[in-house]
Amino acid sequence: MDWLYSLFLGEGIAHTVLVLALVITIGVMLSKIKFRGISLGVTWILFVGIAAGHFGMTIDHNTLHFIKEFGLILFVFSIGLQVGPGFFSSFKEGGIKMVSCAAAVVLLGALITYIIHLVTGTPMPTMVGIMSGAVTNTPGLGAAQQAYTDTTGINDPTIALGYAVAYPLGVVGIITSIILVRFITRVDFAQENKALDAMHSDHSNVERHSVIFTNGALAGHTIAHLRELINRSFVISRIMHDDGSITIADGTSELRIGEKLRLICAPEDREAVIAFLGQPIEMTKEEWGTGVESPTQLVSRRIVITKSAINGKKLSDLRLRTKYNINITRINRAGIDLIPYQGMELQIGDKVMVVGQEKAIEQVAGVLGNSMKKLNEPQLLTIFLGIALGVLFGSIPLMNIPQPVKLGLAGGPLIIAILIGRFGPHFHLVTYTTMSANLMLREVGLAMFLAAVGIGAGDGFVDAIVGGGYRWIGYGVIITMLPLLIVGLFARLKFKMNYYTLMGLMAGSVTDPPALGYANATAGNDMPAVGYATVYPVVMFLRVLTAQLLILMVA
Repeated sequence: MDWLYSLFLGEGIAHTVLVLALVITIGVMLSKIKFRGISLGVTWILFVGIAAGHFGMTIDHNTLHFIKEFGLILFVFSIGLQVGPGFFSSFKEGGIKMVSCAAAVVLLGALITYIIHLVTGTPMPTMVGIMSGAVTNTPGLGAAQQAYTDTTGINDPTIALGYAVAYPLGVVGIITSIILVRFITRVDFAQENKALDAMHSDHSNVERHSVIFTNGALAGHTIAHLRELINRSFVISRIMHDDGSITIADGTSELRIGEKLRLICAPEDREAVIAFLGQPIEMTKEEWGTGVESPTQLVSRRIVITKSAINGKKLSDLRLRTKYNINITRINRAGIDLIPYQGMELQIGDKVMVVGQEKAIEQVAGVLGNSMKKLNEPQLLTIFLGIALGVLFGSIPLMNIPQPVKLGLAGGPLIIAILIGRFGPHFHLVTYTTMSANLMLREVGLAMFLAAVGIGAGDGFVDAIVGGGYRWIGYGVIITMLPLLIVGLFARLKFKMNYYTLMGLMAGSVTDPPALGYANATAGNDMPAVGYATVYPVVMFLRVLTAQLLILMVA
């Protein structure tokens, strides 16, 4: 039976693969366990890895280091690629208040971590591990470990141990904080629903209106000329003439007094554009020919861009309106509806809403692709080119204080992935990946990383807890709850933020999916998800950055 002993407790490739696979398998199975609807998720892989390492199922140090770092790269790169298209838009006026509150949670957590380090004398690497566990942020853990190794040349197992000790109560503390804000501020869900109905909470940020054209000063002018006269984003998709006939509008269409216009614009532009054109009127979809019974044979269809030749091209270059007499009313990118304009650069994966004759729309679909099969093809060039650039960028010394400061294998790939996700189409890179493909790549990387971290930290886990590590639980609870309560109460009392949105903001500021799940179940609407998505990209970046900076401050 020596072969069996060697397979489980020995060395070699078979031993490495078996141990890694078993740790991940058992961890994933345990992740299905829930207590009062709350689960630790795939973080169970970390705890199973710690148990395996404690009982002698270890892996060669160099191999383990490679598994950990490569898993981390896959994980953070997938996150960056996903959040990239929406990263910079998070700073726009609509989300700047939420992003600022979420950033305050991150910075307060880092400040409290540093204060506890000074007061208790707990080493900063350990405190950063506790902070990452307290806010359930695995990329922060990876960034801290990598920054410490780059700076000192050695590993500090207490970073992972602090993370493991603080994580379980971190999940509970986040949800508890959300509940406490609700009771302290006496949230009334009936009032929240009324406020929600009253506000313009359309996630698409696009509204449709009917307008009768009455501005005599503009009569006879083309729609293209009208756009030049008013600095607002709008699209006129259809025109109903005096005889009741409906035509598709384009830039060359001339407007006449009394004609009815189908207008699409952003909420903030509504009043100005309607006042500019004429008077609002009530018309149904059926009257505009957008229902099932369309007397004018006009149809609306969403077409997905899948042809690589279209990637990065401007809408004006395609001349779709001129060639096919259709109108593009909006473009959905990463779940957000955008008002199209002639200079907009298209990306693979964009969903284009086209209005026109059935035959014309079929022709446009042929131009743009509209082949879901092509979207399922893996974009290996973008992924591995991005990883190579990320590793290169992360290895560049940025400053010396006193050691060279680098973004490392967590920060470098994350930033490059964000930039590729946002600007890749400018260089004809296909950045679109299906949600399932992105999630698979991310979860595989996360599983490899957590298993490797757990196995490496398992040997000293019990000794660390007995030697005073139980205090780390209390430090973690403080780091988890205090920033959330301070910022949550401020946002609620000062900014009068809707509680549904606030729940998503609080969950997003600690990048915690279980807390988002609780918020969604409590709200019964998608407002928590919108708040979470708004702050998530910036928070993920700040979590990685602050973890590295705290390590470098004392290294």
